[in-house]
Amino acid sequence: MKEATGELNMTVITIIAIGAIIAFFWLLWPNIQNSINDQWENISDNDYHLNN
Repeated sequence: MKEATGELNMTVITIIAIGAIIAFFWLLWPNIQNSINDQWENISDNDYHLNN
């Protein structure tokens, strides 16, 4: 019975850890996406000015 309890505890810890990682990226994704878009626009603007 002790072994089953240990496995259950590891399962619960794993589920909580996965949930925490998902929540972390869920909250930060808009900032990451904005940063990527801003840098992409800077690259596109630089290419446009270099070619014209």
